[in-house]
Amino acid sequence: MSLDKNEIAKRIAKELKDGYYVNLGIGIPTLVANFIPKVIEVVLQSENGLLGIGPFPIKKELDADLINAGKQTVTYVKGAAFFDSATSFAMIRGGHIDLTVLGAFQVNERGDIASWKIPGKMIKGMGGAMDLVASAKNIIVAMTHTDRKGKSKLLKECNLPLTGVSCVKRIVTDIAVVDITPAGFKLIERAPGVSVEEIVEKTEAPIIVNGDIPQMQL
Repeated sequence: MSLDKNEIAKRIAKELKDGYYVNLGIGIPTLVANFIPKVIEVVLQSENGLLGIGPFPIKKELDADLINAGKQTVTYVKGAAFFDSATSFAMIRGGHIDLTVLGAFQVNERGDIASWKIPGKMIKGMGGAMDLVASAKNIIVAMTHTDRKGKSKLLKECNLPLTGVSCVKRIVTDIAVVDITPAGFKLIERAPGVSVEEIVEKTEAPIIVNGDIPQMQL
């Protein structure tokens, strides 16, 4: 059984470590804020100038002026700081972000990521994605394993415009956790009820499978 968006975010939240500064991209990544383990403290950063993002707001907490880089309404935690986007990007470009979680259209076996443009479709621009993939210490991608037509999004070569090159370290999809290694994709975990054979079939590029592959713990 494939994971839903919240379950993908919940699995990625297990990658967070105490003291991390984390940037969450648009889409599935933003949901990670709802699943941060209570035993650790992480600080969520947004390109538009907010350090200390909290979980998504309930209706009575909504503040239309308090948004993240994707223009979603957010909350903030005690000790949060607000500043201009120039300062925010200075943090990113200065290498102060420990982990970035991004959505993607495609990732190839070398860790290249295509996440910002589909030719022929209207787009708002790349935003801060290029700065994040060039500067963050660790990049995890959150996405479905295949597109709406059933075609794999884990490829030998990306055919969409790239956001970054050789930057992705781990991919969490709706059916698997996959690492990028010097030898290519490596299967680390499988979603509950999903077979290794299904994952291999839905991955265009070769994928390394060593021994028994454990089931994700959510």
